[in-house]
Amino acid sequence: MSRTTASIAILVLFSAAAGSALAEPVTAQANARTPASAQPPVAATPRQPASAEVRAAYDRSDALSRSVFWTDQADIDPRDPVAGVRAAQALRDLGRYDQAAETAQGVLVIQPGNVDAMLEVGRAHLARGQAFYGVAALEQARTARPGDWQVWSLLGTAYEQVRRPDDARAVWAQALAISPDNPAVLTNMAMSAMTQGDAATAEPLLRRAAAQPGASLKVRLNLAMALGLTGKMAEAEQILRRDLPPEAADANLQWLRDRANSTGVDQARTWGSLQGG
Repeated sequence: MSRTTASIAILVLFSAAAGSALAEPVTAQANARTPASAQPPVAATPRQPASAEVRAAYDRSDALSRSVFWTDQADIDPRDPVAGVRAAQALRDLGRYDQAAETAQGVLVIQPGNVDAMLEVGRAHLARGQAFYGVAALEQARTARPGDWQVWSLLGTAYEQVRRPDDARAVWAQALAISPDNPAVLTNMAMSAMTQGDAATAEPLLRRAAAQPGASLKVRLNLAMALGLTGKMAEAEQILRRDLPPEAADANLQWLRDRANSTGVDQARTWGSLQGG
């Protein structure tokens, strides 16, 4: 090969190599100048509802934790009726009754036949002292689930709150027909009598309620109140000393002594004082 030809070949090879070497920086600079907004977006992974195990664990936690968890679950899937009902329950337990009623009503917008949501609507309005706004939901629940004593019991309490005592007694009687000697129903009936100043009628109902295996502390305290207001202070004291710390028992006994001779109206107005001990 001649010297001239070799020189031309070397020049051509050098030019090709140089062109290749320069190509990469130019590409890099072009990429650097590309705005971030022009990059393809990264798809966000949608949040998933919690597992059954996690949900069960939160159901055993305190009301605040439950309200945060179940409200978040309802946000993830607004069409999840279980999350909506559980959120309403937790909010009611926290005393946020208006929000509880609104949350339960939202479940009914999506699932009009959800009886558990109907009951939560009724409970929330009962708790905030506005049972009138929960009566319709509870009546719907009664129609949808006529064999459930709890529906009848709640409806009776709502009727009592809106001053329909005859209707309340009728539905409580139906609740007892479904679940004889149910302590919750008997207690509701007794409290209705107490609000009318009729402790004598309340006492046998509360005795029946307190004798049931599922009777709660509240039932026994209500019985103690009825006994105290009918002059049976010794028996009332036995119950209070057994179920309350000494200071609380003393305070409640004093409350009973102060009101033993009060009118029925006064008894009704201060009905919650004993439980407050």
